[in-house]
Amino acid sequence: MKVVDMHCDTISELFYRKEEGKVFSILKNDCHIDLERMKKGDYCLQNFALFTNLARQEHPFEYCMKLVALFYTELEKYEDIIGIVKSYRDIEENRKNGKMSAMLTIEEGAVCQGELAFLRDFYRLGVRMATLTWNYKNELGHPNRIWEENGEAFFEPEKEHGLTEKGIAFVQEMERLGMVIDVSHLSDAGIEDVFRYTEKPFVASHSNARTIASNPRNLTDDMIKKLSERGGVTGINYCADFLHDWKKGEGALSRVEDMVSHMKHIKKVGSIQCIGLGSDFDGIGGNLEMKSPEDLPLLEAYMKKEGFSESEIEAVFYGNVLRVYKEILQ
Repeated sequence: MKVVDMHCDTISELFYRKEEGKVFSILKNDCHIDLERMKKGDYCLQNFALFTNLARQEHPFEYCMKLVALFYTELEKYEDIIGIVKSYRDIEENRKNGKMSAMLTIEEGAVCQGELAFLRDFYRLGVRMATLTWNYKNELGHPNRIWEENGEAFFEPEKEHGLTEKGIAFVQEMERLGMVIDVSHLSDAGIEDVFRYTEKPFVASHSNARTIASNPRNLTDDMIKKLSERGGVTGINYCADFLHDWKKGEGALSRVEDMVSHMKHIKKVGSIQCIGLGSDFDGIGGNLEMKSPEDLPLLEAYMKKEGFSESEIEAVFYGNVLRVYKEILQ
């Protein structure tokens, strides 16, 4: 079964290894994702995010540019098995030539420093999807609220503060350019603003259903319904904390049965056409039933067991996301 995964943080993980002077390679490594395991998992396309943590990076634009450089340096070594894509036609060409595809994305809109010129430059460098925020307020908008007390994390929806004026200008420019808007990590109010100020389909690259797991990083039923009506897609996130409400003391485990529970709910509230995959590999820790790309047959088998048809599984694994990319990517 072909696979399209809308989100991983593997480039950042490799960059950390580079900074520490360790041996690293996109071909084979000890991360969740490498090209050898992607090939074994029959991957069609992997989105590679340039993740930037504002709490660690004093100069986010410069840091992100270093990640861009690493992305190209690593992927271009293996152009015989994977091709970097900037348009939907590139994806089709790679499939025709028996190659996987790699798409460059950004996770943290602050790397543009509020400058539309920087957004356009990232587009010229090949970025074709971007979140507006990560976990911190920036020039473009607000995330949902997260804080820690006595080592325990707390989350709360942000329903008042959404996109700034610059944020509104950014999403409209992203639509004009042909860059996919990604609302994962954005506040509830911010997601409503994206619906209000845009017209084309967009995605939540790695977000689940809040009714099933209450973390506000997940989407409400209203968001799912409206996203489906818009023609957008949400990517099932493999992180255990976004899949299940674990009780204190329980050992969190990322399980395919929970992923399928989210799919069933999203299908009921929205449609099968608004479900994709957004693993968040190399951005999540903990215990995982699916530890790498070659484990995706576990999910396919469980979906079949729970009554999903072959066409529905194909839609979730790759069809729905490719439909959005075909419409947006120029």
